[in-house]
Amino acid sequence: MKKTRSWPLFTMIITLVMAVAVTVVPHSVGAVQSSTALAKVSSNVIPNLVKQVNPAVVTIIGQDPLLLEEVEDPRDALGFGSGFAIRSDGWIVTNAHVVNGLKDVKVIFQDGKKYDVVKSLVDVETDIALIKINAKNLKTLKLASNDKKVELGETVVAFGVPLQVKLRNSVSAGVVSGLDRNIDEPYRYLQTDAAINPGNSGGPLVNLRGEVIGVNTLKAFGEDVDTLGFAVPADTVRWVVSEMLQHSKVRRASIGIMLEESWAASYGLPTKEGLTITEVKSANAKKAGLSKGDKLLTVNGHAVQTIVDVNEALKGVLPGKTIKVKVKQRSNGKVVEKKVTLGKK
Repeated sequence: MKKTRSWPLFTMIITLVMAVAVTVVPHSVGAVQSSTALAKVSSNVIPNLVKQVNPAVVTIIGQDPLLLEEVEDPRDALGFGSGFAIRSDGWIVTNAHVVNGLKDVKVIFQDGKKYDVVKSLVDVETDIALIKINAKNLKTLKLASNDKKVELGETVVAFGVPLQVKLRNSVSAGVVSGLDRNIDEPYRYLQTDAAINPGNSGGPLVNLRGEVIGVNTLKAFGEDVDTLGFAVPADTVRWVVSEMLQHSKVRRASIGIMLEESWAASYGLPTKEGLTITEVKSANAKKAGLSKGDKLLTVNGHAVQTIVDVNEALKGVLPGKTIKVKVKQRSNGKVVEKKVTLGKK
């Protein structure tokens, strides 16, 4: 249910915020939310927002097969996470790691109504899943529009079920701490200081208009780490949901090349070096004139320095489409534009 990794320059642990049944131990929360962080927000705004949003937020529970080996009572092998209704006919958004492997999965709404999950659609690369319950006229949440840019520092509220099912439909407020974060996942994330804890996975991160700007997914923790959480942005969620509702999976395209990031890009330092092509795999890429050792500079009109940049540039682009790429050729140092027909990833 958890994974860890080391970050360059300093070490921290990133964990998927899916939860299993735990005992709450009193502890210091470290940096307390600054009273000035939300000083400009009307005292009525967040309570009214919570009343609007919480009826669409759900707790997702199921039996975790991995825990069955560790507990005497099968009822104690409880895995849980969060989610929210996105369509009134029973479709709910959550994280892939929330539902992957769970048995006998159920959804609980704020009012206590409980439903069996009858269908699950999972996209591991984005860690987004859609689950279906047999229900109608559900209260739903709306994904923020692409034309409404998320602003650094804007107030947000995170919803979900931290640590224990007893704490379902909890809320925490904070700000957007960072945009377009590359945290060694395939796609970019939003960063927030709103408290996100195990069990919050799949819950919505909502702006003050009541729109979902992200799906809470990861947190960092360590002795010197405070309130460092991450959410899958709404534009990625919208793309995945649309693909899965129409095709039951996410269709992805590939240029047909293997790439290596520069040292600077791998550490998040400013660079315009591009990515080195280490292998040309597809016939289409060879036909386009891409060669080992070339530097890939742009994809489909977007400058690229990291693998994440390439994935983002190809987000929503289907196999079979011909796109333009710019490369700096190893043979002569010239920057040239090539047309390449994408294959399936």
